Amino acid sequence: MAVTTNIVVISAGLGVPSSSRLLADQLSAATENAARQAGLSPVVTTFELRDLAVDIANNFVTGYAAPNLAEAIAAVERADAVIAVTPVFSSSYSGLFKSFFDVVDPRALEGTPVLLGATGGSARHSLVIDFAMRPLFSYLRARIVATGVFAAPTDWGQGEGERSLNGGLSARVERAAVELVRELADRADAAPAAAARLPKVATRPEDKSFEELLADLTGAV
Repeated sequence: MAVTTNIVVISAGLGVPSSSRLLADQLSAATENAARQAGLSPVVTTFELRDLAVDIANNFVTGYAAPNLAEAIAAVERADAVIAVTPVFSSSYSGLFKSFFDVVDPRALEGTPVLLGATGGSARHSLVIDFAMRPLFSYLRARIVATGVFAAPTDWGQGEGERSLNGGLSARVERAAVELVRELADRADAAPAAAARLPKVATRPEDKSFEELLADLTGAV
């Protein structure tokens, strides 16, 4: 019998539609597909923080979580995995994104697999995942998957004269989704065969082992 896994998606995009929501949808779809391949039964729930912005602000000054906000908080706290996506503002995650996770119990995400995603106007903003988002979720003791996914305008076919980082967006999304599902399979104590059913993610040509990199360096001396 397939193990049911609850995957909660948090999108902090402000527009309708927003690139953050588009990325969140791609990540959740890829994760759901990979989970089914691994023999899991995923249940995906998505929350748009723009719809909760006023409730989040009120929660800070009143300590009261309105029903819709309480539902989102409870979903995150009982999630088997979380996909968190934010737009980049001033070289960091958005204030709305941070405010939401400030009202979540800081112990709730301990040990929970989390996939990080971000969107911005330039590929130069991609460092926000490693220098802002990872420290936040490390503080919350989440199990952050290795691959974070950043999407710039070029990834949506809107930019000119720039190249997308680290290959195509779809390849990065698939890679991150498979990593998240491997964490889910471990968390669900699934049989090793479940992880074995996951597709192999394509490696980039520059992905070399430490020994190969060392050989390249010593050979160049």
